[in-house]
Amino acid sequence: MDHSLTEVDNTRTLRVQGDLDAISSPDLRSALDDLTSRHGSTIRVDLSEVKLLDSSGVGFLVSLYKRTRANGGSVSFVGVVAQPLSMFKLLHLDRVFALQ
Repeated sequence: MDHSLTEVDNTRTLRVQGDLDAISSPDLRSALDDLTSRHGSTIRVDLSEVKLLDSSGVGFLVSLYKRTRANGGSVSFVGVVAQPLSMFKLLHLDRVFALQ
């Protein structure tokens, strides 16, 4: 798993590549702290290159969502396809998260 963080016009984008699972999720904890540190941030999470999303990955995304919303920010998820989209639908996260 690889990830990158960019910022343009107060919108921060986290791009994740590979598997977002129990092995890789801990690597994103520092990114989680950085992403949620600002009040009122707009965050985009690009999952277009994620091939596998498991419960640990879902836990990371839910934590990101909750912490950002608690700080007055917003989160959207882009490029959710294939297995990650199936996971979102199975857990009804497609009804909670803004998917683009």
